[in-house]
Amino acid sequence: MNESQPDLQGLAELARRQQKALNMGGEAKISKQHGLGRLTARERIAQLLDKNSFYEVGQLAVSALPEARDKTPADGKVCGFGTINQQQIGISADDATVMAGAGGKIGYTKEAKLHNDAQRKGLAVVHLGDGGGARIPDIMGSDGQTAFVWDILSEPRNRQTPLITAIMGECYGGPTWAAATSDVVIQVKGTVMAVVGPPVLAVATGEQVTPQELGGWEVHARKTGLVDLFAENETDCFRQIRRVLSYLPPNAQTLPPTTAYQAFSDLRNEKFLQIIPNDERYSYDMQHLLRLIADKNSLLELKPFFDGSLITAWGRMNGQVVGFLANNPKVMAGAMGPGACEKALSFIILCDSFHIPLLFLHDTPGFFVSKAAEEQKMPLRIMNVVKALQYSSVPKISLIVRKSYGMAHVNMLGANMGADFVLAWPKAEISFMSPNAAAHVLLGKKLENAADPMAARQAFLDEMAQINAPWAAAERGYIDRIIDPRDTRTELLKALRIIGPKLSQRKMASWPKPC
Repeated sequence: MNESQPDLQGLAELARRQQKALNMGGEAKISKQHGLGRLTARERIAQLLDKNSFYEVGQLAVSALPEARDKTPADGKVCGFGTINQQQIGISADDATVMAGAGGKIGYTKEAKLHNDAQRKGLAVVHLGDGGGARIPDIMGSDGQTAFVWDILSEPRNRQTPLITAIMGECYGGPTWAAATSDVVIQVKGTVMAVVGPPVLAVATGEQVTPQELGGWEVHARKTGLVDLFAENETDCFRQIRRVLSYLPPNAQTLPPTTAYQAFSDLRNEKFLQIIPNDERYSYDMQHLLRLIADKNSLLELKPFFDGSLITAWGRMNGQVVGFLANNPKVMAGAMGPGACEKALSFIILCDSFHIPLLFLHDTPGFFVSKAAEEQKMPLRIMNVVKALQYSSVPKISLIVRKSYGMAHVNMLGANMGADFVLAWPKAEISFMSPNAAAHVLLGKKLENAADPMAARQAFLDEMAQINAPWAAAERGYIDRIIDPRDTRTELLKALRIIGPKLSQRKMASWPKPC
């Protein structure tokens, strides 16, 4: 044989194996996937990434079980690298056309290697989940089970690079574990995320539930808080993944990306005076205030349906990424409950791990107190937030807009809590409890014996209003600046400019995800 001649037999075998991998589970399984209104793993990757940027690795993998080799192209996982808006990332996707997306030992090993390689390269990772966890034949038996244990001997994930998981089908086991350890989770409506599916649950416990009741988007939106964003369809999901990446650095050694921004022609804004009602008994939506503070169309709220008494959102100010924690009086008067504490803790950890400054906006009467809240370990949740604030090392600014009472003032990083700057509006109220609550506790039966109970109560409320005003705290140096509300954006921009973007110490980068 002439050594200069090409190895046609080898090239033919390569082409055959590549084509088999590209065919995934076959035409029937692909048609079934399309019939559900869902794309295949490869179609999803092609839509998400920049055109022709996908570089696949492990394409020729198959099951380690001899009897399953011909049935498991790529062993149910499509992995590789590509770009989103010219930013290089690592990407993995469950192939629902191969064994319903359940992964084998080789597939999971390939996926883990991809994630580890991406982290070493300083690249963010995106996982597109659509599968039933580990493949039953592979995991059964003592050798199967021990082969699939979590790699606890390796270093725990310390958020060196962002990890984003999308729930795009019926996800049990593996994709659920990925979501539970991800920085941001996006769920397409109509999909499911749970530990096991309804059939296994029925056998194990006798409980009968539908997939949506078990782990549909509304469960995670309103009850668990495990999912950060929700997509109407797959196209919307891809858009949201791209947007999330635009707020995060590719790795922990760099700062978040900035964008070009054209400043307002007049930074003093009269609209700030129109948002908050003069009567404190009336609520308002803190979202309106955030939209005046942040760059136009830059707000991205995480966990928007989970305990709305606290808003956690990314935004930009003059192009710089910032994280907002803002009480929302529209929901429970802004009183923070167990869910709000979980949201705050999760958001502080996320922002501190990726060098995103934090802006706290106060308008809270305190914590939501109830028997149910106590049963959800409210004291522990409150103190976990305090501990997170102690560890956090990103720049922090606190603005007291209307009221800030009790321990909630502490959890929102109020005055004398180590913020880089503490600002307040002139009508801000700061105290241990609201004047009405104080009147009930302190006056009690004294009012019954007063000549004019209404006048005595009003005199007490007037006195409380004076001592709760921000002036005394400003005189003693606890509040750095009392500002004209119309200058709020300008004042915050000045404070951010003085602090400057900086790399945080990332003391919480290895903390487990709270919710």
